[in-house]
Order: sequence, then structure tokens, then C-alpha cells
Amino acid sequence: MNENVSIGLRDRLESEAAKRNDPAELIGGAADPLQVACGLEDARAILLCALFGYGNAQNIVKFLRSLDFSLLDSDEATIRKQLSNRYYRFQSTEDVIQVFLMLSRLGQGEMKETFLKGYEKERKVLDGIFSLIERFGMLNRYESRGYRFLVGSIPKNGKPTSPYKRWMMFLRWLVRKDTLDLGLWTEVSKADLVIPLDTHTFQVGRSLGLLKRKTYDWKAAVELTQALKRFCPEDPVKYDFALYRLGQEKNRVIRGVLKPD
Repeated sequence: MNENVSIGLRDRLESEAAKRNDPAELIGGAADPLQVACGLEDARAILLCALFGYGNAQNIVKFLRSLDFSLLDSDEATIRKQLSNRYYRFQSTEDVIQVFLMLSRLGQGEMKETFLKGYEKERKVLDGIFSLIERFGMLNRYESRGYRFLVGSIPKNGKPTSPYKRWMMFLRWLVRKDTLDLGLWTEVSKADLVIPLDTHTFQVGRSLGLLKRKTYDWKAAVELTQALKRFCPEDPVKYDFALYRLGQEKNRVIRGVLKPD
């Protein structure tokens, strides 16, 4: 990408990001799990909104709004009773109950402390996520396909393949601070975030020439993040919501909207 094209694309991405940084995007815009998460302060509840953030966006929001997040401070009997009829896609009722039970066992502030313990070693957010997943395993030995899909896994060889999209979305919400994102974890640098790569941002990134990799995986998430760092090294993920919305809306004139003439 030559310098003139790069500057033109940066300016148009900046404009699109600024336009999307509007409460109307959550109040009247297309469904998004952030519509539920933005009203929460408990990191455990916010994480649930992110982890269940897969599938049809309207169904995600409908399911999240059916949950009582105050159950995270309840005993096991109450959690089991109140969630006895809740399930979502790959997650059975027992899977939903078990993730609530696991998070209910976290001490006050323990989620952030556990994340920072991993992250601060080399300032890598994925190390912080692995630290949390490891801690979750200590808190709850329950295992099922649906539960493991929800929480995520640590690669045995240390080399991730999954883009960890839902985890990266959680971090975007908690670390960045603007009209949409919550900015609750100020100890983490925005510059260290990795874009929450989903099929929308993957396709838009390739359409705009920001992403060459053809495989939807961790390396693609890192590649797109590095490309966006050319435009804003201190906050590359600021463009995520705009790119996601363009893809979600199936914008067929992306090049006309964002590509310089």
C-alpha cells in the first residue's frame, strides 16, 4: 500500500470510526452484545456478555437480556434454580449453570488481578487471557463441549490458532474508553489490544487491502491489528466497531466508502 493510499484510507477510517462512536449505534442500531454489557459494571457479567457473543446478533442480545447477572453473587442452589431453563446454542442448561458457578467463585477484583498477572510479564493480552482460563479451570473442573467452547482453551503447544474473538471483544470493552467502550481496566494499554476478528472484520479487512492472510485465525487477527497500527499505533482497535458494522450491514460499496479515489 503506497503512502497516498495509506493516508487516504486512514482518514476515511478515522471518519467512519468517529461516526460510529455514537450512542445511537447501541440504542437504535443493529443488535450487539455491547447493548447489554454497557449497562454493567461487574467484569464477570461483562465477560458473560462477550463469551455468549457468537451467532445471530439479535439472538445473542435476546439471550443476554434473559439473564439475571446478580446471580453471580448468589449461592449454588439459587443459581441452579434460576437458570434451570436457560440454554444457548452449543451451551446446555448445565453449561450455563456451570459458567455462572465458576464466575461466582471469583473473589472481588480477582478477574483483573489474574489477567494482569499474565499480561504484565511481556505486555501480551493473550497471556492475560490464558492466565484467566487457567484460573477458571482451578475454580471449576466441569467439562463439556459447550462449556469449553464458551470459556476457551490454552493451546498445548503455546501457539494459538483461534482468533479468540470473544475474549478480544471483552478486552476492547474493558480497556478502551469512548462513547461505546467502558474503559474500566486502565492498567492495560490500548496499544497492546488485538482486534476482535470475526467474519465481518475479516472480510472487510481483506476488501480494504489491510489483510492478506486468507485463513481466519490468530495470525490474521495480529496481521490486521498491525496494519491498523500504521494509522493509530496507540489505539489500533479504535476502528474495530466501524469495520464490524460495515461488515454486519453487508455494505457492498466498502471500497467506495473507504477507498481513496
